[in-house]
Amino acid sequence: MPRPTSINLHQKSRVLELEYDDGSSFQLPCEYLRVYSPSAEVTGHGPGQEILQLGKEDVNITAIEPQGNYAVKLVFDDRHDTGLYTWDYLYALGSDYENKWKDYLDRVEKAGHERKKTD
Repeated sequence: MPRPTSINLHQKSRVLELEYDDGSSFQLPCEYLRVYSPSAEVTGHGPGQEILQLGKEDVNITAIEPQGNYAVKLVFDDRHDTGLYTWDYLYALGSDYENKWKDYLDRVEKAGHERKKTD
């Protein structure tokens, strides 16, 4: 799997920019990263136990903490800081962004939640 060569957080626009050694680059919104956190709080403890995250439109990342040479821990300003984002997981989130984001928006709508408009 490709490995990141650059990770930059743009706090004002709430976007994490990743560049990989295969030439791929992704700009992932903090909200997207938060609602797809690999933590048990979000994924549950098995298939079908995922917990829909709502009200994360304005969430931002306050810290990026390296975890060995295979992952980072993202610390969000809503105090969520569990779950390790491996290079492979971040790559998968970037590669499948459009499908995963649409799926999330569909689940939010089905839940009857109206997303807050962000600036």
